[in-house]
Amino acid sequence: MTLVLIVDDEESVCKALAQTLEIEGCDVLQATSGRDALRHIEYSWPGVVITDINMPGMDGLELMRDIRAIDPDLPVTLLTGHGDISTAVEAMRNGAYDFLEKPFSTDLLLETVQRASEKRRLTLENRELKLEVEAQSRPGPRIIGNHPEMKKLRGTLDHIKNTPADVLIHGETGCGKELVARYLHSHSQRGDQAFVAINCGAIPETLIESELFGHHAGAFTGAGKKRVGKFQHANGGTLFLDEIESMPMVLQIKMLRVLEERKVEPLGGNEQIPLDVRVVAATKTDLKELSERGEFRLDLYYRLNVVQVHIPPLRDRRDDIPLLFEHFVWVASNRYGSEIQPLTASQRQALLAHDWPGNVRELRNLAECYVLLGGDRAFESLLGGHGNESGGIPLAEQVARYEETLLREVLTRHQGRLKEVQEELALGRKTLYEKMKKYGLDKQAFKHTDH
Repeated sequence: MTLVLIVDDEESVCKALAQTLEIEGCDVLQATSGRDALRHIEYSWPGVVITDINMPGMDGLELMRDIRAIDPDLPVTLLTGHGDISTAVEAMRNGAYDFLEKPFSTDLLLETVQRASEKRRLTLENRELKLEVEAQSRPGPRIIGNHPEMKKLRGTLDHIKNTPADVLIHGETGCGKELVARYLHSHSQRGDQAFVAINCGAIPETLIESELFGHHAGAFTGAGKKRVGKFQHANGGTLFLDEIESMPMVLQIKMLRVLEERKVEPLGGNEQIPLDVRVVAATKTDLKELSERGEFRLDLYYRLNVVQVHIPPLRDRRDDIPLLFEHFVWVASNRYGSEIQPLTASQRQALLAHDWPGNVRELRNLAECYVLLGGDRAFESLLGGHGNESGGIPLAEQVARYEETLLREVLTRHQGRLKEVQEELALGRKTLYEKMKKYGLDKQAFKHTDH
């Protein structure tokens, strides 16, 4: 659906233009000043702008320049009076998309908006394609998925990859938190330095301080020789702290100091070693909630939470499941030298119907089993084991899950443009809205966003 921002200091003009465009199915935003309009604009905002030239304060030309500073490819159409024609022509030389001389016909307005919107759509699609090609062609870990949340995740990581900010990754067990951390590291300027991972829940409390900070010989009983800690080993690169919620409370105080001062003092020593390290922490729990219960230091939570990245569970992005499964099958078949068997319809349905409590890790394990043992044995548990291909799930629920998955796929493909979704699925407008409401789908979530 076409998104249009109308900017005019005369509120009556804004309303009249908005009504005309809304009748034609456009989404319309209104602003009565340039400053107000700029609050809507960000890089890769998916709409087009129509603005009057003559406005108090910031005029249309100033607004256009500020918009182009944010995104030089965003189409801006100017509304002009007869005396503004030469100004408008000069503005087009400086990047304006078009101008409309008042009074203009409704048909001319709609034609201009349609052309500008199509140009904007192609620009954003090309940007998305370029980013996707770059992401998938670069060496290192790949984050696979076309769900809007996964596109947003990749966009966030690409946006922050070269900043020094520490990152907190939140996600359920098995959703790929370490993969996301490795992606961030390998695609950053730190990629040729060390990536050091430590699981805070897997190391005894008596040893974790030494593991992180290092120690000198004789620092404690059993410390026979000097040991370089994980922080120092990761200097210049990235330190990944998994299950950060498991870190002992007494160690959290020392961790906070290291993060704030960017210096580490090995046990048994007095010298402080300067650090240039990015810290990426991961958790499967709500650290804010733990802090409120006194089970995690609130100041450490805020220090780690400079940028928070959330990885959605697999059940919330079912349309990515077949793509991920095919990828894991391809990787496993190359590793084991086995041929790839095509999925049957019932196996594909079983993939979509399962809730995946183990998330991506569980899916990857199934793919390896599928390659090693064959489809029937690998899918035995998902299909019920006794020829029950639905896995005990009622037909109505299976149909609903398939319908939701299909809707998500089509909305993703058309980036939330409902008219195109209607045409592909041969659905009436009201029916489409009802189904989207039923499954909690918001068209804005499927519109492409860049950072």
